[in-house]
Amino acid sequence: MKRWNIVLTGFGTVGKQIARLLAQRQDRYRKLYQADVRLVGVARSACALYDPEGLANEQIESLTQSKQPAHPAWKAEKWLSTVAADVLIEAGPSDARTGGPGLRYIRQALAGGMHAIAVSKGALVVDYAGLSALAKAKGVQLKISGATAAALPTIDLFSYNLAGCEIKHVEGIFTGTTNFVLTSVMEEGVTSEEAIRRAQQMGIAEPDPTYDIDGWDTASKIAILANAVFDARLKLSDIPRASVRDLSPAQIAEWKRAGRVPKLIGTIRPTADGVAAAVELVAVDAMHPFAQVKGTTKAIRVETDVMGELMVVGGKSDPAAAAAAALKDLEHIMSRHGAV
Repeated sequence: MKRWNIVLTGFGTVGKQIARLLAQRQDRYRKLYQADVRLVGVARSACALYDPEGLANEQIESLTQSKQPAHPAWKAEKWLSTVAADVLIEAGPSDARTGGPGLRYIRQALAGGMHAIAVSKGALVVDYAGLSALAKAKGVQLKISGATAAALPTIDLFSYNLAGCEIKHVEGIFTGTTNFVLTSVMEEGVTSEEAIRRAQQMGIAEPDPTYDIDGWDTASKIAILANAVFDARLKLSDIPRASVRDLSPAQIAEWKRAGRVPKLIGTIRPTADGVAAAVELVAVDAMHPFAQVKGTTKAIRVETDVMGELMVVGGKSDPAAAAAAALKDLEHIMSRHGAV
């Protein structure tokens, strides 16, 4: 039975769910992959734990409850260089401007021969091409399901299901928070401000909802997909964005009169001049398939040359779903690299 040592950077809501699911799925990994999977290290911004034999639940719980402030000398990169692991799961906060610590952690892991699974988007937005090249050079895998709409299958749709096809057009509802806001505005008659407050109360929008509401989240996801699928080399600044923050009563009334449904849609289209991408607020016809995608539900629609049009709808928008997407990537790594 092959031993798989996992190290996790980032221990917020998604990181905690990853640790929980890893513990729950031990028997599954043994039966399906003949794999002894152990979480050996967990790092937060202020501190970390490491046990080469695997962290006990009590140790992980102590880290959850810790209020320890950051020590001036604490450096996660130094800590990461001391751990013996096969896979890094990076689930820290996203920084789409610089890549943040997550970019450094993923580079360090890949350079050291670890597989890497990215949940946070910042590192991939800033340097997907460089990270992908590094992974290939080191003979390891870089997996990104959790960063590209999580529970909604996106990158795997292109890598596995549509392998060999020419992709003509991609469009999707990639952010559950914005879809919830638009659904609430149209079906419940609330203002966009009230819908955003409701999303915050439900825990599906951050205290500062800017990243989701103003289109940055959708733009980040389509940037990663465009660069991963089409080698587009797009920067976030190349992608025009729309917001759902300020919707006027007159605009909402006009949509209703016209029988149209507003959606925040991310698009990717290969052209003769390169790959174009955008985040647009589009009022689709009531017969459009996206018109029935409501609440926090997400969707992706792809036009191909020989397989025709495909559409996938669903995928929960919560930390457990994001964690499950990351661990789907782990299972793909284990199945590809086999048992010993």
